[in-house]
This record gives sequence, C-alpha cells and structure tokens, in this order.
Amino acid sequence: MEMILFMGCQGVGKSTFFRERFFHTHVRVNLDMLNTRNRERLLVAACIAMKQPFVVDNTNPTVEDRKRYFELARDSGFKVVGYCFEATMEELLQRNGQRTGKQRVPDVGVRSTFKKFEPPTGAEGFNELFRVRVTSDGTFNVESLDCEI
Repeated sequence: MEMILFMGCQGVGKSTFFRERFFHTHVRVNLDMLNTRNRERLLVAACIAMKQPFVVDNTNPTVEDRKRYFELARDSGFKVVGYCFEATMEELLQRNGQRTGKQRVPDVGVRSTFKKFEPPTGAEGFNELFRVRVTSDGTFNVESLDCEI
C-alpha cells in the first residue's frame, strides 16, 4: 500500500509525470478535479479503506499542507513516497504561459506558491523521497534523496 505525495509549483509537470508513471496503478487525487477539500478527504479515505495506492497531485508547498496526508496514510499502514518537482521561476512561468483555459494559472498564483514552497525533508515522515526535474528534451530526471527517518 502506497501513498505518493507530489510537491511543486503549478506548471512544473506533476500531472504529466502522473500520466507517464502512475496512471495505470494509482488513483489520482487532485483538487483541480475535486474542487473541495471535503471531496478530496472522501476520496483519500476511500483509497485507504480499499488499500488502493494513490497519488496526491497537488502543489503541497508547505510542511503543514503535507502533514494532513501523513496522518491518514501512516495510521493505515501506507508507505509514504514523496516526489519534489523543481524548476526555476522562469521555467514555471514559461510552461504556465503555454497552458490554456482553466489549466492556466494567473502568474501571481505561480509566484505565490514558489515563494512559500518549503522543500520536503525525511523528518516529515517520508519512506522514500525523490527530486524531479524536466530536462531540456521534455523527459523527467528523477533522483533519489536521502530521507534519514
């Protein structure tokens, strides 16, 4: 049983990474689709009850934002794996600028998330932690980080 927690600003590639790596094995929990924290909480609870692996595909920029998921997953015996998506502000604004419709976030939103982002640490309770960057050819470079939990 596994809960994967994505962390990173809007436009960094989290949802694309989900589609490439976890679409066929994990349920996607995403506030953009669910619209409310209550719906998100219900879906997470259902995944936990069914012992269904899932990915929380939100920005999760702060330790406090991430904490709510740890409590639910740990109490149910789920392994917690974190993927921290990194990019420069320039890269984020460029990628976000290529989006259309509801997918495009106002630049102020991207800047705000970037400003408050707290890099994850093993002390938060991750069993595994990875850093993800999009390469110049559009592929993902994934690097394992030491959790020391």
